[in-house]
Amino acid sequence: MIKSVLQKTKNRIILIGLVLLSLLHFSFKPAVDEAQLLAWSNKRLTASYDPSDEPKLKKWDLELTPDAFIRLRKTYQNGKQEYYSFQLHRFDDMNYLGTTSTGTLQLKTKADDIIVQTYDDPKGDVDSMATQLNLPLKNIEPEQLDSLVMALNYFKAKSL
Repeated sequence: MIKSVLQKTKNRIILIGLVLLSLLHFSFKPAVDEAQLLAWSNKRLTASYDPSDEPKLKKWDLELTPDAFIRLRKTYQNGKQEYYSFQLHRFDDMNYLGTTSTGTLQLKTKADDIIVQTYDDPKGDVDSMATQLNLPLKNIEPEQLDSLVMALNYFKAKSL
């Protein structure tokens, strides 16, 4: 029995098409999900924060929360505590002043949207508001800063 040349060509085209489609499908990495983006952002902020800028700092905690808040808590050796917090839907702009080895990240909000709470034992609590949060950073590359601003903008859009 004689098989048509057209049938063989058709089968080869279909096979080549399927191979190309499968290569295309497996060549793309799935998008980063929200949990990975949050974990990466927190890891980058924690690894890059430079507490040596304040020698009397006992401990600190910097976090981007799942509900799109940036929170920074500082505790000093004398017991004084400072707490900064703002919702990312109020985030307006970010600037970095410095080099890849050391610098300051300026997070700016639209108005006085950053809550600043200071607790000093003899003086009590002092609450105020600010438009800018300055974070001293070290060892951060421009690509990491770009990724960080993209992550902040992602959580900003999510919180709207």
